[in-house]
Amino acid sequence: MTTRPVTRRNAMFGITAAAATLVRPSMSRAQSAGRIVVIGGGFGGTACARALKRANAALQITLVEPNKVFIACPFSNEVIAGLRGIEAQQFGYDKLAADGITIIDQAATRIDPQQRRVTTSDGPSLTYDRLVLSPGIDFHFDALPGYDDAASEKMPHAWKAGAQTLLLRKQLEAMADGGTVAIAIPANPTRCPPAPYERASLIAHYLKTKKPRSKVLVLDAKDGFPQQRLFEKAWKDLYGGMLERVALSQGGRVTSVDPSTNTIITEFGNYTPDVANVIPPQRAGRIAGIAGATDMTGWCPIDPVTFESKLVPNIHVIGDACLGGGIPKSASAASTQGKACAAAIVNLLAGRSAETPRLTGVCYNTVAPAYGFSLAGNYQPKGDIFVEVEGGATSPADAPSELRAREAVEAERWFQTITADTFG
Repeated sequence: MTTRPVTRRNAMFGITAAAATLVRPSMSRAQSAGRIVVIGGGFGGTACARALKRANAALQITLVEPNKVFIACPFSNEVIAGLRGIEAQQFGYDKLAADGITIIDQAATRIDPQQRRVTTSDGPSLTYDRLVLSPGIDFHFDALPGYDDAASEKMPHAWKAGAQTLLLRKQLEAMADGGTVAIAIPANPTRCPPAPYERASLIAHYLKTKKPRSKVLVLDAKDGFPQQRLFEKAWKDLYGGMLERVALSQGGRVTSVDPSTNTIITEFGNYTPDVANVIPPQRAGRIAGIAGATDMTGWCPIDPVTFESKLVPNIHVIGDACLGGGIPKSASAASTQGKACAAAIVNLLAGRSAETPRLTGVCYNTVAPAYGFSLAGNYQPKGDIFVEVEGGATSPADAPSELRAREAVEAERWFQTITADTFG
């Protein structure tokens, strides 16, 4: 199959393009009704539910999501840096209900794969023909001694947007000029791998403008990270010695924390910053483990053509919870996976083979106002995972300021497009 090169522009305006080429042929042929339960109302689950309903209005689609308001992670780093209000990140599910999708605002607590039944915390028991899990990530607290929910109230992770986002922002505002902000970054796999470095950049911007004698210290469990050359050039040009990164090979891996003293312990030394942003190791959302869809890695192995679990029949897993291989754990990837999964389910219910998906993903990073860059890619199944294929695009390292400013604008337009497509 010929792979069409992806550009940042067509990735932004064509969020549904790759998935739409999959769904549309199935839409015209979809005849069989069925009961589909989708757990998780983020970018993946919501996109999947809407694509299923659009493919076949007769399908009985139920979205199970305990939060009545979704708070988006993309652009939440700008909230932390005081560049954006949290209300700009909030979205409801009224449009999905208007589309004929049943919304259950309860948590899923139990899944019986044999009976094909989902039990909710304080609501109906739901039966399904196909179940879609899009639970995002949870934290693997056992992998970071000293860190748990209680510790996060002193050393916020802000890795699930909402109260933690505002807590970290409040701590930055309260810190005296001349203080140190430490960001602890875990090893992969994690949600949105470039996001910690964007966060470091935007916190540095906040400190440069509000508390210029302060410093950002990045303690990293990795030696390399996506678009490293672009980030490091921006740090040098914009922030000079204000931002320091300690990589894995330099002793940057955090081995434990002590929230009572705000101490971060690494292999080669201890740090007691004024503000500690500790991002813990991650795994698939808890309900995936309850369903039996996670393996020893804590993530969900899938068939990348159908997104069906390798461990549990009639259950599909999309978004951050999957073992996706080369495709990043990001909002853009989750959205395209949701639509491709919907196409596969429509075909399977009708007794047809699922079509091989080609997914497009784009990731924008903002390191200061009017300074952005991006990375876009194409992904196809190979074996049990997705691999990147030819046609990707990344911002040039030597771009003029006009291009950096244009990409910052495109990042905002991408966010408006994907949230309107998902929730609008």
